[in-house]
Amino acid sequence: MSEEVRILLLEYLSRHYGDLRRRLARHLRNPELADDALHDTWLRVHRLHDQAPVLNPRGFLLRMSVNVALNNLRSHSSIVPGPEVEALLDVADQAPGPEQTVGARAEMAALLEIIRRMPERRRDVLLLVRWEGMAQKEVARRLGVSLRTVELELKRANDYCAARMAERNK
Repeated sequence: MSEEVRILLLEYLSRHYGDLRRRLARHLRNPELADDALHDTWLRVHRLHDQAPVLNPRGFLLRMSVNVALNNLRSHSSIVPGPEVEALLDVADQAPGPEQTVGARAEMAALLEIIRRMPERRRDVLLLVRWEGMAQKEVARRLGVSLRTVELELKRANDYCAARMAERNK
């Protein structure tokens, strides 16, 4: 796994800990087990190597947490009650299948090519706002342009991408 993917997963886990904990506690029917599983998941993400790209961090982390919880239950008890096993196995795997993965990669490659064809300032505005998550005011300061210019370039970039992707998908 690249360091960037590991950081993305850890940031997602940090930002969405409460939501992940609620979902996991509901599935496991045990908040303490959910806490332990999420803690162990955090540690396991640090140790991941050579993992395929993760397109759905929430689904990936939930599935990993469920697996951790199941392993914890098995290691602390010689017999896991049937309802607990069923509850753990009932969590749907939200990871995309091979066909969806190939399609998503093709869509991403097409979008990247469309973005590469944009004028440089428009591309910079789009990437700084949408990819880096910068505020439009900050982008204006960084690029030395007005806020209105950033707003117009962002609108033009969005319209351009949407039109080109629509043409591609016809």
